[in-house]
Amino acid sequence: MATTGDQRPTRIPIIGQLRSYQRTWLRPDVIAGVTVAALIIPKNLGYAGIAGVPLQNGLYAAAAGAILYAIFGTSRQISMGPSSGLAAVAASAVLAAGIVGDQDVASFVAGITLASGILFLLLAVFRMGWIAQFLSRAVVTGFLFGAAIDVVIGELPKLTGTETSGANPIQELWSWLGTLGGTHPTTVLVGAISLVVVFGLRIVAPRVPGALVLVVGGLLASALFDLGAKGVAVVGDVPRGLPALEVPNMQLLWDHAGTVVLAAVALVMIGFSQTAGDARTFAAKHRYQIDINQESVAQSMANIGSGLFQGMPVSTSLSASSLNDRSGAKTGVASLTSGVTVLLTLLILAPLFSDLPKAVLAALIIEAVVSGMMDVPEMRRLFRVKKVDFWIAVVALLGTLVFGVLAGVIIGIGLSLVWLVAVATHPEMPALGRERGTQVFREVDIHPDDEVLANVAVVRFDGGLFFATADALEDRVREVIQSGPELTGIVLDCGGINFIDSQGAASMADVVTLARDAGVHLRLTRLKPGPRAILDREGVIDLIGADHIHGNIHRAVEAEQRDAGDTRREPD
Repeated sequence: MATTGDQRPTRIPIIGQLRSYQRTWLRPDVIAGVTVAALIIPKNLGYAGIAGVPLQNGLYAAAAGAILYAIFGTSRQISMGPSSGLAAVAASAVLAAGIVGDQDVASFVAGITLASGILFLLLAVFRMGWIAQFLSRAVVTGFLFGAAIDVVIGELPKLTGTETSGANPIQELWSWLGTLGGTHPTTVLVGAISLVVVFGLRIVAPRVPGALVLVVGGLLASALFDLGAKGVAVVGDVPRGLPALEVPNMQLLWDHAGTVVLAAVALVMIGFSQTAGDARTFAAKHRYQIDINQESVAQSMANIGSGLFQGMPVSTSLSASSLNDRSGAKTGVASLTSGVTVLLTLLILAPLFSDLPKAVLAALIIEAVVSGMMDVPEMRRLFRVKKVDFWIAVVALLGTLVFGVLAGVIIGIGLSLVWLVAVATHPEMPALGRERGTQVFREVDIHPDDEVLANVAVVRFDGGLFFATADALEDRVREVIQSGPELTGIVLDCGGINFIDSQGAASMADVVTLARDAGVHLRLTRLKPGPRAILDREGVIDLIGADHIHGNIHRAVEAEQRDAGDTRREPD
């Protein structure tokens, strides 16, 4: 349940925003809304092209997403609509299901959008948004990068006026290279100029809406030079009018239920992670509260509405949301303004897009996915900070390219789970040494000159002690016991143990017995109240002895040395 500006909870956050609305906010909200609409209208034409649905369907989704999120969302700056990543997932689902024909494709995409909206609603009702966290950032980065390459390769034939074939992007690229001898010169010229314009503006004038400039320029060029008559393919009829309420073809969805479910899961995982992060960012910046559970409701309503009005999947657009924020958006009224502006465009200007060259649309799509999905700085950061994460991203990228976008999502989820299991089952248990002249104990691997005690081994356990890590603790203690004949005691630093389950408690009892049978004293330090209560109920505290539980490592080491005598040794 969201909390509004007047601190009264409501399921419709826009009501709270309007109750406390200030008249001075109207002008910046309207300006921001119209400004964002100028950005998203041409971009959503491209996103519709990625998904393979009629161009107007991208605008249907943009209007539904903006208006419904404004009503149900708790973030005041977020702009909701189609995105390149979600469009790529939708296109992959169409390909995987083998759907052909404009009407069936549009109905199928609307159907998976509706399915994702229902799934979002279930997550909100059962408060299960944490599920989306199983897709790690490294996996999402690699997956989106691979999907972007897939989309770019798919758009290349539109830049050259040729046809290609292939079961995956690699085969499509090879096929396209083989068609270069039959390119259409005028189409190539239009495509090349379009790419230079849209990428050039991003470099030399990043604040200029390059997508809008490209679409307007493409339409003017098409009219002035009659490009259609010269053999340049155009997008075709884009009808004027508002979308009608229409339930997607249920039989079509049932026939491909597996693909629909898989696509819906992929859309939810990607969409939720994007929106939750952006909502938190804007809320922190402007100092107001958001409700993550209500954000799931908002995404649910936006996708259900988009699906029922012949649209496509929607989520947060970071570029549009950032523009909304920079333009002065104060409340959801800005998003409402964007949605209404898109509807007015459908009523008045839609037919103008009919003469847009497909090469211009292809350039628009390529720029959108390159700038929005190919995150080279993040790949560099992963390589610099954690190479394992970098290679996980690379595997997700290659899996997407070889097996397809939907399969890439499954591979990504699998990689995330494998990574999670690997981390959970292999907790860090470093040996600690004492900084000379102090009572501070630090990791020996990092500080090799620290004092290491000959008769007392100090080990820190980092992680939860439960069924997946219990054996690892026993193995580590056994390794320490066998490390040297002078060993009389082991100090186990438990400061990193936040929880213990029944198997972990039983394992700790086994460790105490293992150490005792080897003639070694086991002492525990920094044991937190929660884990201690579990060990107490298991009988471990009585087994080890309360006098072997210490508040810090120094006290434990001093106690052991008093019992066994001081036999310190210096490191080699």
